[in-house]
Amino acid sequence: MRRILSLLIVIAVLASLAGSAYAVTYGPVKNNPADSARLLRLPIEPYQYDHATKCRKSPTKGALAMVDWLQKNAKGAFWGIMRCEKWGKNSASLHAEGRAIDWHLSVHNAADRAEAQRLIHLLLATDKDGNVHALARRMGVQEIIWNCTAWFSGDGGMQKYSACYDKKGKRIKIDDTSAHRDHIHIGLNWAGAKLRTSFWSR
Repeated sequence: MRRILSLLIVIAVLASLAGSAYAVTYGPVKNNPADSARLLRLPIEPYQYDHATKCRKSPTKGALAMVDWLQKNAKGAFWGIMRCEKWGKNSASLHAEGRAIDWHLSVHNAADRAEAQRLIHLLLATDKDGNVHALARRMGVQEIIWNCTAWFSGDGGMQKYSACYDKKGKRIKIDDTSAHRDHIHIGLNWAGAKLRTSFWSR
């Protein structure tokens, strides 16, 4: 009876872990900027998600810095930041506040698919100190969307992107841009947008 009870406890623990923020981890990667001696000496940022509420006139400093970093460290092309897109009185796209970057890579191109996966793995990789999603947290990245999958700050890993599925979880047909099959969307929290995270601080 004790063995059965112990087994049930183990199953329950594993089930709870499967739904936790750390259920999916991305292992270390070579040349991860999050592994720099300077950053490893600093406390890592906690998970933070800041909802957008209104349209602004210009991109944030953090978004511009992220574009510059992507142009130096990733294949692909810059597709824009600003877009005044509101969903209600107090709800808007991160693009509306100048806190999101669209980076062109196409799921229909093998090299682009590989680069998208490399970039996502890099952002969500575990650093040498065991911090998961280290680079994303240090940059102030709060969301990544690509090919009908998405990561939001605190998630374990890339999960189903709701826009691609109906209420029953069945995949629906939507255009490549809405499904993020022709670009990666990278959204920043306000700390990242204001260059107030450890990665951007010098």
